[in-house]
Amino acid sequence: LRCCTSASVVTDGNGGGSVADERSLYIMRVVQIAVMCVLALTVVFGIFFLGCNLLIKSEGMINFLVKDRRPSKEVEAVVVGPY
Repeated sequence: LRCCTSASVVTDGNGGGSVADERSLYIMRVVQIAVMCVLALTVVFGIFFLGCNLLIKSEGMINFLVKDRRPSKEVEAVVVGPY
């Protein structure tokens, strides 16, 4: 993994260059973590909203397919009776 980072570049030996390399490496890591967090949140919210949309559409399809059933007058009388 060290071969692919900017820290593996050979410097001329001065001490100041390594501190700047470490700082730029740290900044790159923070940026990578921030980008991954944003992408993960985008995927999670995308799946959530897609699922909600499909749920709403499926409820609409179920309501479309179910016939209107009216309760009988006996059931209505029993429900209204105790009030």
